[in-house]
Amino acid sequence: MTFTQLEYIVAVDTHRHFAEAAQHCYVTQPTLSMQIHKLEEELSVKIFDRSKQPVLPTEAGREIIEQARRILSGRNDLLEMLDAKKGIVNGELRVGIIPTIAPYLLPLVVPAFTKKYPQVRLIVNELTTALMISKLREGKIDAGILVTPLQEQGIKENILFYEELLVYVSKNNSAFSKNYVLPKDIDPDKLWLLEEGHCFRSQIINLCELRRAGKTSHFEYEAGSLETLRRMVDINDGITILPELATADMTANQLKHLRSFKQPAPVREVSLIVHRDFVKRKLVEVLKQTILQVIPEKIRKNKKQQIVPI
Repeated sequence: MTFTQLEYIVAVDTHRHFAEAAQHCYVTQPTLSMQIHKLEEELSVKIFDRSKQPVLPTEAGREIIEQARRILSGRNDLLEMLDAKKGIVNGELRVGIIPTIAPYLLPLVVPAFTKKYPQVRLIVNELTTALMISKLREGKIDAGILVTPLQEQGIKENILFYEELLVYVSKNNSAFSKNYVLPKDIDPDKLWLLEEGHCFRSQIINLCELRRAGKTSHFEYEAGSLETLRRMVDINDGITILPELATADMTANQLKHLRSFKQPAPVREVSLIVHRDFVKRKLVEVLKQTILQVIPEKIRKNKKQQIVPI
């Protein structure tokens, strides 16, 4: 039994396809298949049911693969510890991030991270929350940046910061004249929301208690980004809600349209998540520290107040 063989069975379990697993491991499919066959012969057990598509592990295979992941995790922890003692931070880190955070956090994080850790290859993909959790469980990404709490079994949440939810309102809206806004001040017929599938949409519906509302025009509009929502308010009147980080680079004129909710202000909790059996602990930790260093000081100091559920 070798580490390479364990890496191969984990890759097949992750991709559920021998050719894709071989490509991921940078070997030919015959080489990967031969090594897995040798491991099965050594253990006297079939790890995969090759008659099914996609390829699935057998009952015994699932236990072997789970143990293989732990062994590889332990090996990587040891290698990371040795590199840390030598002052080396290198490798590849695959990160998922939700679309309502990515445009505002990545421009702050990526330049600082790549400058400080030039030997690390940082691969980032925008993903919905559901897809991110799925890819994390499958080992296709190492970590994710999203809104919590999730209450997902096997997923560890490392809270990064809390950002206030702010109201962005047109001059013609009644909320424009207020210093502070209450959820009840928001007219559902004037509220612009993101399309279905975004957790931020769910948070706003929960915050404004819109579940009891009937089908109104704003539910039919499918906005794919927060910037689209802001522009719809600018051009078409109305109101929307934005996370604090999305307002950090607003112009002076745009800031005139921002209003805060009455204290305690509603916030969303942003976390760095990993699987309970995750590897690359050092890389995940340096990513977390970089994020905490580059976010605006005001957001870094925000306290856990009224967390809006997803």
